[in-house]
Amino acid sequence: MTNRVVVTICGEEYTFVAEESPSYMQKVGAYVGDKMDEVLSSTRVGKTDAAVLTAANIADELFKAQAAAEQLRRQIKGYLDEAGKAQSQVSELKREVVRLQQRLDSRGSK
Repeated sequence: MTNRVVVTICGEEYTFVAEESPSYMQKVGAYVGDKMDEVLSSTRVGKTDAAVLTAANIADELFKAQAAAEQLRRQIKGYLDEAGKAQSQVSELKREVVRLQQRLDSRGSK
């Protein structure tokens, strides 16, 4: 279902049309508006340049978040690999315990 939401960014109204919920689209609009306000308050540029700088800043955040997510995926994969090795070692140790127990039992019955 397509939703339409009007958001205000830098005093201008924009209509967002998307499958996402209206509250999500409002959140996106507010985020962009806040980022635009940051750029406009920290530099002396017009709205068009501020929009480009805001887009570049948000792209930077995206790329850094993607890199962090990939690093976490690699770290989790490493942990899973270690857990698999540990599980194999536990299984081998259990088999060894059974073998030793059988040896003890066979010696005790002699």
